[in-house]
Amino acid sequence: MRPDEFLRALHLLPTPLHARALPLRHYVRRTTCAHCQRTGDAVTLALTAVHYDELASAEQLLDTAEQLAAAHGAACRPLPDQQHGRGRVTRWAAASAPVVAATDASWKGRAGGIAYVVSDGHYGLRGRGTGRLDPTGASRVLINELRAVDFLLSAYEEAPAGMTVLLDSTVALRWLRRWQAGEVSAMPAGYSLRQRRWADRPTLVRLADQVSRRPDLSFAHVKGHSGHALNEAADGLSHMARRRVEETFDVRPRAHALVGAFLRDWHAGLPTDPAAGPVG
Repeated sequence: MRPDEFLRALHLLPTPLHARALPLRHYVRRTTCAHCQRTGDAVTLALTAVHYDELASAEQLLDTAEQLAAAHGAACRPLPDQQHGRGRVTRWAAASAPVVAATDASWKGRAGGIAYVVSDGHYGLRGRGTGRLDPTGASRVLINELRAVDFLLSAYEEAPAGMTVLLDSTVALRWLRRWQAGEVSAMPAGYSLRQRRWADRPTLVRLADQVSRRPDLSFAHVKGHSGHALNEAADGLSHMARRRVEETFDVRPRAHALVGAFLRDWHAGLPTDPAAGPVG
């Protein structure tokens, strides 16, 4: 279960169960520890039960989760973010400047990649192919630009307040602003809303709901291939993710080095306008 999915489900719980479930949130992260997985499964089932108004079942499952957690102790470390296409250049973790992010997508033939880079050092890249059940529809480039924004926001349990997200797609930007204005039922043409196998809701439905509840987030346009450090980094990662779908190479050190280099440029000349490139 993703951190944002956990927090959304958590709000469905009545206050006493909410207070009990919150300390168990670390068990729902992916780990190699079988005991932690059993605890996390019990928490996830409890949240699923409350979604269907089965409060008695939810309470019993939380009892089980708490007993398992007490027998095991603190939750084990989750699998490294890099295994899921995410990482962080920790040098910028304590930077005091406003948080600015850039997202991007790349598509060629039957392979695509999405990516994000954040001024606080977070980054992520993910490749994907296409097939008979691909829900994308005709607006492939647009859909993946928006998926990249969802990929960014899901990196946090709660995206930083006031974060600025930069996109080089004006069409994707218009959709984000429509959703932020409350038009959450509107979706790009051809995007399938059928039930997903591995998620509770389609990605863009989840994204529309999230941005509608975050008026503090700013979405802005940045011209692509103009030397903007964050945009260039996101572009490079998305191309790397796309290539990785069809080629074999260790993407982790390349991605980390690329992000580190562009973030040095970004922080060396922080602009007044986040959509502008570094000064100097």
